[in-house]
Amino acid sequence: MPTIRIRGMTCQHCVMAVTKALAAVEGVTDVRVDLEAGTATYEESAPVDPAIVREVIEKAGYDVE
Repeated sequence: MPTIRIRGMTCQHCVMAVTKALAAVEGVTDVRVDLEAGTATYEESAPVDPAIVREVIEKAGYDVE
């Protein structure tokens, strides 16, 4: 289960935005975003390119560490 550190999330709206962005990536399932920890984890039903994951999070307006 990959874990991503994300900066810039401040509220539940941010959690929903990141969750929606990640869930739209082909092969990503079971997205869990933890606001307090500043992380997102997900399962892969197929191999997922980490660069695509970074890109969708950054397009949503957040920074990936």
